[in-house]
Amino acid sequence: MVTALLADAVSARLGRPVAADFLMRLLRRVCRDLKYPATARHMDCSLLLSEEPGAAVPATLFEAAIGAVKAAHALSLDPIVARMDGSFPIPYPNVWPGEHYRLLAGLVATRQPRLIVEIGTGDGLSALAMKTQLPADGRIVTFDVADWRASSRTCLRDEDVADGRLSQVVGDLSDDSVFHRSQPLLANADVIFFDGPKDGRFEPALLARFEDMEFSGEPLIVFDDIRLWTMLGVWRGIRQPKLDLTSFGHWCGTGLVQWARPAGPRSQPPVNKETATCALS
Repeated sequence: MVTALLADAVSARLGRPVAADFLMRLLRRVCRDLKYPATARHMDCSLLLSEEPGAAVPATLFEAAIGAVKAAHALSLDPIVARMDGSFPIPYPNVWPGEHYRLLAGLVATRQPRLIVEIGTGDGLSALAMKTQLPADGRIVTFDVADWRASSRTCLRDEDVADGRLSQVVGDLSDDSVFHRSQPLLANADVIFFDGPKDGRFEPALLARFEDMEFSGEPLIVFDDIRLWTMLGVWRGIRQPKLDLTSFGHWCGTGLVQWARPAGPRSQPPVNKETATCALS
């Protein structure tokens, strides 16, 4: 969002359109020219922002965060690391703190959710990490615009989806028709892992839809990469109770949100989590 708004401002000043992705590349070039004060395997641009008063953080959110961190400390994701090939430079799932996989697994271990929705399948590592701690009656539904089988970097295998506890929906949740069909599933999730494209447009649009939704409970939503430039405005704009867990998650930002129920009675009863599904393939 920050990059998109900045691109609009620059476009207005120059009198011609400037693409947000071009502006991001330019910003990275400027940062390189200024010389980073340190070096690392992966570096990106961010901004220091003072914390402002927001929604009060309830004890339940603190307890969820602390429980996940404690569980992550004791976890090992060696079986997932074992199936990674040479296309990965380091054993990401077991890099903790620094990566978010053990924190995700810790959250599932302590909360025991029956329904997890993942937005962004990617290479499948996050889904696999969460599945290691999934209760017997739990399931994970992961969304992506591409079938996981089409990825050369995927760590998923056919046996991972064979038991039905992990399934993928191929579709773009920013599309009205896809979101409408997926709404019963999203509304009944216990945990949502938000790992979309971070393009400055998808996340704000989907969060605006969340604001209008009536969730059956108060799901915990994990946001990835909240300290990336394009996610700074997204994270800051969330008015729900939230905690920045970057020190115990992904080096480029991990946020945990307790999505509060809307005021007033529900307009329709919640859908059974065991049968809620999407009419997509």
